[in-house]
Amino acid sequence: MSVLEKVRPERTAVTGAARGPRRTDRHGRRIRAGELVWRYLLLLAVVALTVGPFLWQLSTSLKGPTEDIYSSPPTFLPGRPTLHNYARVADTIPVWDYALNSLKVATANVVTNCAGSALAGYALARLRYRGRRVTTLVFVLAMLVPVEGIVIAQFTTMRELGLNNTLVGVVLPGAIGAMNVLLMRNAFRNLPYEIEEAAYVDGANVWQRFLRIALPSVKGTLAVVAIFAFMGAWDDFLWPLIVLSDPSKFTLTIGLNYLHGTFANDERLVAAGTVIAVAPLIALFACLQRYFFRGVGEGAVKG
Repeated sequence: MSVLEKVRPERTAVTGAARGPRRTDRHGRRIRAGELVWRYLLLLAVVALTVGPFLWQLSTSLKGPTEDIYSSPPTFLPGRPTLHNYARVADTIPVWDYALNSLKVATANVVTNCAGSALAGYALARLRYRGRRVTTLVFVLAMLVPVEGIVIAQFTTMRELGLNNTLVGVVLPGAIGAMNVLLMRNAFRNLPYEIEEAAYVDGANVWQRFLRIALPSVKGTLAVVAIFAFMGAWDDFLWPLIVLSDPSKFTLTIGLNYLHGTFANDERLVAAGTVIAVAPLIALFACLQRYFFRGVGEGAVKG
């Protein structure tokens, strides 16, 4: 072998190292530069469509009364940021009382959904009894029924129970969601049966296996259920509007509707109320995001 042939591989290695690391996907295939650019452009477009409206509302809520929010072209950043609009919201409506009512409803909805969905999901996934498949099918069919189709029956039921114009009447119809039950069922089905069998041999009963073995293994899915339950109760507008008539018991979504009716031309006030309503959801997701993404994998549907 000549000296040139001995040196050539080394030069090739140095040249490859100078080019930098190759970008590959999870399967080890090389990603071309054009494909990578399109991926980032698509990601930026999705972010603009999802996060853009909230950022615009946040910017509008920080603009003072002297700034023109209808200018063309529009200005995104406020010239002189101010929190005066948030104080005006509190002066216009009892926003903190409404927020407290929403917090009560959302917290109760989280507790009932986490407890009820975990119990029902464990029964569907782990217990052996006649009619288990039919029961699972019933939960699947319940997801296909639109809320607007049963709202009259729900209102009649709450009236017969004497729960109209109460926060309990707001919580009760959504106490256990069918989708949350199926999420917990799929999470429990993914657990190895050998662990529970070993506990059964050691003398553990059903409740001990559920509380000490199964439930701690699906904390991620519980976080997903908690986030979905909190968001559903916090953002719900139709059902609280139907069942509540006393303004002192209004939730935040109903209370903020007064800003649209009385001060429809003041978009700064409406934007400040919107940010107040969205802020707790952002805080909740920020606290539980680690468990949320882990729970998506736990509750994934397997064929």
